[in-house]
Amino acid sequence: MTTATTVAPFLTEKTLELLGQLHEGPGGFGGVAAGPEWAQEVRRLARERNATILAHNYQLPEIQDVADHVGDSLALSRIAAEAPESTIVFCGVHFMAETAKILSPEKTVLIPDQRAGCSLADSITAAELREWKAEHPGAVVVSYVNTTADVKALTDICCTSSNAVDVVASIDPDREILFLPDQFLGAHVKRVTGRKNLHIWAGECHVHAGINGDELAEQARSHPDADLFVHPECGCATSALYLAGEGAVPEERVKILSTGGMLDAARATGARQVLVATEVGMLHQLRRAAPGVDFQAVNDRASCKYMKMITPAALLRSLVENRDEVHVDRETAAKARQSVQRMIEIGTPGGGE
Repeated sequence: MTTATTVAPFLTEKTLELLGQLHEGPGGFGGVAAGPEWAQEVRRLARERNATILAHNYQLPEIQDVADHVGDSLALSRIAAEAPESTIVFCGVHFMAETAKILSPEKTVLIPDQRAGCSLADSITAAELREWKAEHPGAVVVSYVNTTADVKALTDICCTSSNAVDVVASIDPDREILFLPDQFLGAHVKRVTGRKNLHIWAGECHVHAGINGDELAEQARSHPDADLFVHPECGCATSALYLAGEGAVPEERVKILSTGGMLDAARATGARQVLVATEVGMLHQLRRAAPGVDFQAVNDRASCKYMKMITPAALLRSLVENRDEVHVDRETAAKARQSVQRMIEIGTPGGGE
């Protein structure tokens, strides 16, 4: 296996030319334009590295277009585990690359910029979870896959936004549940299941939390014939259901969906326009899935700066230098893998986060 600092021996003049344009700043790596020559070099380097490139739905469009696979984090991690390539280049945020490493411990997993973190995953630490568990002895810990490996290792069972309701419903109704870290997904699960003994951690994704109910209501009023696709992490998810309940928006037009669920709904929709409440990178895949539909962001400023740290320059650098490698210690990975496996055994995880 190559080390994290190995420089590719298969550099071409074009690679060197592109590398000469690369510069690093506090916001990440830049300077490289995502043109056809860049895409050709990235794909060639991936073949030379025996690597497969995975891109999350929230990545820049040019990163999505050059990737071998695009999807949500759990689906991509499962693809990573089944891929014949020995190296996985995960274009996403750090916890996603960790999950791929957990499910593919024998493979080299790279993230093009290790500084690409996640406000939601960072909203609970392993120490905080240990303290919370001590306050509720005997409770079942249900963690969203958008968590660190250390938190997954302390978790009884993971969930995705598409199967969180099924996971909670599978647990003995007399058992207390600690649901973490996303308060909006937790509220959605509690509302659907009616579970009274479900305790919810007060974490959030700063991007989804920033898509508020007032914006959604205004957009719905301005586009009365549009469907609403709302991610359950959004601060406006409750508002969407309220609008439907009050008759302001026909109930059948309001859909609370994971990213994978949005793609399925996009292919099936009869609407000519859809308002989308999630990170704006999702629009690229939705427009590819249903090119005849007008997809518009509820909040066009809902862009994750961490997701966008995976730039064309960062991806090129990662493939050239074999960086940045993601490590999860064996004991943590084994415990974390159990919590993910328990989720999978309940049923198909569906559209992930």
